[in-house]
Amino acid sequence: MLDETIIKYINQSVLCWLATSDKDNFPNVSPKEMFTFKGNDTLIIANIASPNSMNNILENTNVCVSFVDVFVQKGFKIKGQAKIIYKNEADFDLKVKPLIALYSDKFPISAVIEIKVQKVESIQAPSYFLFPEITENQKIDSALQTYKAVKRI
Repeated sequence: MLDETIIKYINQSVLCWLATSDKDNFPNVSPKEMFTFKGNDTLIIANIASPNSMNNILENTNVCVSFVDVFVQKGFKIKGQAKIIYKNEADFDLKVKPLIALYSDKFPISAVIEIKVQKVESIQAPSYFLFPEITENQKIDSALQTYKAVKRI
């Protein structure tokens, strides 16, 4: 399910957004800065300081994670079932290892959220539909101006 294009977006993203909901379907969205993938069907996210996300997953394992390139204004949303692996569990060290390898061990990771991917959908800014003549490069230039950023080479 996680093909080369989706993995590119995951690897380019600075943040991902984890959407959860409680047993009453009341939603919560939380940014995550430590995440990666395992194989083509699993996402791994560090829990650093997200008690609402953790409580919601305990009540409702259905989650959605989005990755968006803010310059291109495109990305993916990935839906699946979440499982929490706590620090005191036997396989925690194995699950957290790829996150530490990518980001370091300076963050206090209290648990790892492992998501088995069930569905992937592309997402893009509405302007792609409203103004189909605008190119991806024009979108990037516009975003660079908006964010007062310098174009990467």
